[in-house]
Amino acid sequence: MNQLTQLWTKLSWAQRIWIAAAIAAAIGGIAALKNWNDERDFKPLFSGLAPEDAGAVTAKLRETGVQYRLAAEGSEILVPSAHVAEARLQLASSGLPKTGRIGFELFDKANFGASDFTEQVNYHRAIEGELERSVMSIGEVEQARVHITMAKDSLYTEQRQPAKASILVKLRHAAALSPQNVAAICQLTASAVPGLQVDQVSLVDTNGNLLNRPRFTANGDADQDSQASIEYRKTVEHDLQTKIAQTLEPLLGAQHFRAGVSADVDLTSGEQSEESYDPQKSAIASSQTTQDGPALASASGVPGTASNVPNATAKASSGASATNYARHTENVNYQTSRVVRHTKLPQGAIKRLSVSVLVDHALRWQGQNKIIEPPPPEKLKVIRDLVGAATGLDMNRGDQLVVDAFPFEATLMAEPETFDSAPTAIGPQMPPWLQKLVGNKNPAVLAGIGGGVLVALLALPVVILLRSGKGKKIAAAEVTRAIEAAKPNEPAAAPSLEQSAHAQLVAQAAEQAQKNAAALAQLKLPTGTANKAEVLTKHIAGEAKKEPAQVAQVVRSWLHGNG
Repeated sequence: MNQLTQLWTKLSWAQRIWIAAAIAAAIGGIAALKNWNDERDFKPLFSGLAPEDAGAVTAKLRETGVQYRLAAEGSEILVPSAHVAEARLQLASSGLPKTGRIGFELFDKANFGASDFTEQVNYHRAIEGELERSVMSIGEVEQARVHITMAKDSLYTEQRQPAKASILVKLRHAAALSPQNVAAICQLTASAVPGLQVDQVSLVDTNGNLLNRPRFTANGDADQDSQASIEYRKTVEHDLQTKIAQTLEPLLGAQHFRAGVSADVDLTSGEQSEESYDPQKSAIASSQTTQDGPALASASGVPGTASNVPNATAKASSGASATNYARHTENVNYQTSRVVRHTKLPQGAIKRLSVSVLVDHALRWQGQNKIIEPPPPEKLKVIRDLVGAATGLDMNRGDQLVVDAFPFEATLMAEPETFDSAPTAIGPQMPPWLQKLVGNKNPAVLAGIGGGVLVALLALPVVILLRSGKGKKIAAAEVTRAIEAAKPNEPAAAPSLEQSAHAQLVAQAAEQAQKNAAALAQLKLPTGTANKAEVLTKHIAGEAKKEPAQVAQVVRSWLHGNG
């Protein structure tokens, strides 16, 4: 300690200030680093909270003594990572967050003093809150607000009002609701409210766009089913095109035909009742029988002996009783046979189909000449029969099928295949540097390169010998030696086709070089370097034009042997 004191007293004031500043900076840096580390440990507890939910959650955190931070303009709450799970469980036990407005929790506590109007208002609020939670459970929706107008009943028809609903949604970043999602939200809302129809629901986003905008017909009337009709028609056409493609691809190839389908679909539906009678068939519906005739004899008169004695004289009677009469009547009703049918017309039946198939022309090459041939009529007939069977065409209902052939743009602009200069299994491989230089050149280009190389090699010794004044024999011998020296060292095996062509070309070049040297020697030109080179150049160029492939192969073999 004394040493530190002595050291401090020996320092000047400037040194003491610098040391104090360094110590303060170090302490401040350590404190800032600790604070940064502590803040980095805060993790999101909840995000995307409504203001009322965020206030309730922060109040609960203050009660429990958990530190928290607010982010994203108060919609996100951060807590230390060690308390995230515990804080969520505590808040869940308290019913937080409530995700917007309260639902049917309003009726958890009974309020016996509430009036009927208050109960209706609470019921209204509960339905709106529950619908908001349901809509917000969709992944693309961040927040939602639901407003409902209940149906108004009345004894008078003109005073009745249907139920209506309005939904405001806030979508997540870079998210969008598909038509299926929009229809699902509208259907969900209509099913939860008594008397609410789907066409009475309006869905709007926070940008003011009406998401379930109705489509209008030519008369200006809203057609709610038009979108579904268009989608169903597209589905039918796509299925038919897929069938055509799967049928024709093995026959023509995927890029050699195009098919189009137009379907006229009947989307009306209903029920039909039919009752018919058959006069040829009849049956007894009812029968009634009545009998008429004399009545049976019966005892009559004054009671006693006289009336019971046989063969007693009957006294005349008066009126109806004097007529002993009975009637017999039979009535039979017949009814013809009757048939009653109830038919439900299906929706989505195909009324008419129009199919078109365009077939590409065939392409073949004859040398460098392009030949385009249309498909024969027999092939077009087969295609027509296959397409008609695959799509189920019925000409009686007015279906139409058009199959035509026309050359495609790719066929008209097709180019011949380029010559591949890469060596095959026959012959030696070229050096890599020469492969990069030559690339995909045709034989004429390779022959030109080979001719130039041969001209340079053959003309140089001839010119030197002739300028030195030696005879034609020495020049010819030197030329032959130079040509033979350019030949690759090949094993003593049976000569192949390539080797034979090489030897023949070298022999012809040596013989012609000797003739040219003799002719130039007889001319006795003083300095004929340019003329000699010109003669040799013409000769080798002519040979290259006659046999370009052989010259190219010779040059390739020579370069490989000297590489």
